Amino acid sequence: MNVTCLFKNETKFNTLFLLKYYKLVIFERIMKISQKAEKIKEKFMSKPLILVTNDDGITAPGIRKLISIVNQIGDVIVVAPNSPQSGKGHAITINSTLSFEELNLDGPQKDFSCSGTPVDCVKMALDKILPRKPDLVVSGINHGANSSINVIYSGTMSAAVEAGVEGLQAIGFSLGDLKWEADFDQAEDFIKDIILKTLENPMPKGVVLNVNIPNLKKEEIKGVKVCKQANAKWEESFDERTNPHGKKYYWLSGYFNNMDQSEDADETALTNGYISIVPVKFDMTAYEYMNELNSIYK
Repeated sequence: MNVTCLFKNETKFNTLFLLKYYKLVIFERIMKISQKAEKIKEKFMSKPLILVTNDDGITAPGIRKLISIVNQIGDVIVVAPNSPQSGKGHAITINSTLSFEELNLDGPQKDFSCSGTPVDCVKMALDKILPRKPDLVVSGINHGANSSINVIYSGTMSAAVEAGVEGLQAIGFSLGDLKWEADFDQAEDFIKDIILKTLENPMPKGVVLNVNIPNLKKEEIKGVKVCKQANAKWEESFDERTNPHGKKYYWLSGYFNNMDQSEDADETALTNGYISIVPVKFDMTAYEYMNELNSIYK
């Protein structure tokens, strides 16, 4: 037998084998991608329904930016306060009536302004406005950080927590810039990525995300860190003044005291140029103290 001919035939066979093998590998990869896409499609049937709210008011630049981001992802309905509600925490309206009206603002979404607090907005949306339970609730983008102890005062985060009470996926977004003209564009890609990851990887019921973004240019943000809530508080005082009629009145003032320099604290992450993500629960039970407390009341 001709050795050269045998070598050529063997080489041809090996080449054909490799071509078939690579075709099979590529086909399998395409199938996996298609299956993932089908699973997402089956999960939501069409686009996910996303509820947007905030505490700075429906016309605030922060919420308008958040709306433009989620419009790229799903069907969007906005129910937000008709006036600023910062610092309202988890307040609800019980001694007066509530109302809402549909507005014609920007974009394809439906906008509703509500006369109540951020938590009122979520409650009203779920009961009177939305066609079904939303796949995601996003609150913000807040003008100013809601890291550390600020989470308990924040109307932005309380709206997200209220959604968590109802068993919904929810995220609160805040930017560390109090100015009305704050530049929210720098955080757009990060916010979109966090939203997509949440939709694809649902959290346990009762858990919501508190996302804080440092006031930096996009290229200066180092990434994202999952953190704990920093041990910090406001050291407060009241400035006493007197009006022209001789009556005393007071302005709240003070400074922020961060007592937590640990690497996994949200304040540390923000200081070092990272976006902080803190998983938050509305269950305030101090489980670690229950056994000791039970021993006292036996």
